[in-house]
Amino acid sequence: MDTGFAAIDIGSNSTNLLITNNAGETLERIVRSTRLGAGLTKTGLLSPESIAQTVSCIADYAAIIKNYEVTDKRIVATAACRMAKNTSEFFEKVTDASGLTPELISGEQEGALAYLGATISFSELPKKQFLVIDIGGASTELMIGSESLTKAVSIPYGAVTISESELHRDPPRPEELTNAISLVSDAVDDAVHMHPEFASADQIIGVAGTIVTVAAVELGLKQFDSGKLHAMCLRRDAVEDVFRTLATEPLADRVFNPGLPRDRAEIIVGGCCVLVAVMRRLQISELIVSQHNLLDGIIESLRNKKS
Repeated sequence: MDTGFAAIDIGSNSTNLLITNNAGETLERIVRSTRLGAGLTKTGLLSPESIAQTVSCIADYAAIIKNYEVTDKRIVATAACRMAKNTSEFFEKVTDASGLTPELISGEQEGALAYLGATISFSELPKKQFLVIDIGGASTELMIGSESLTKAVSIPYGAVTISESELHRDPPRPEELTNAISLVSDAVDDAVHMHPEFASADQIIGVAGTIVTVAAVELGLKQFDSGKLHAMCLRRDAVEDVFRTLATEPLADRVFNPGLPRDRAEIIVGGCCVLVAVMRRLQISELIVSQHNLLDGIIESLRNKKS
């Protein structure tokens, strides 16, 4: 009997796996920090260490996939691989180690898949227009639509790139935080200028690691609990509180905040700068947290293709 589908998302901060059966039920969902985009803003290259760590992770995922009777699979790479000069070398190593062939997708393709993944579990919401915010390691996607995506814009700032390019002290100085927020805000301004509908959505959905982590810190979760996080309403004043707390603590203290994974502590302030900038500029008072994301969009696209 066919198991169903497998998806791998090679992100700038994490490499993630999702396997479902034909009915869409989750069989495996794994998130692993591999920091593929570490140092990319300075060198323009994926580092040997990051490549080795990510390739090893993908090889592990390939072995897991073989445990299931998967009929369709897709492995995609996003912002870090769009930026790097040595992506083809990385892809060759992935294929040699795992037998899988990565697909480099554009920011717009990434946005469309993330939008699909984020909205499939909220079809019952009586809102006419969704805005989905997906903060990654090296880019942030803004996506708007109703029954389907109408527009996606990719902004070249994420949790890793902002942390590396703008936040140099521990904890960051106020002027570093201000500069980081201004950079993102200016990019959002450009997006709104071109597409005014981004500022007038009925319902806001937030996905991916930064937003989920901010929600977990707000709740003070000592253990990750998807049930408490999915569909949680995250207010802007709560986001600002979490931001102030994390941004004023040195890393040595920051790691003790309940809800903050150790492997995200170094980049969470950069991610918060992105989230705060987007919420301020678009005057977002609250958003709904989605545990479903790009991976779910990939799986849904495979299911639609098969049907």
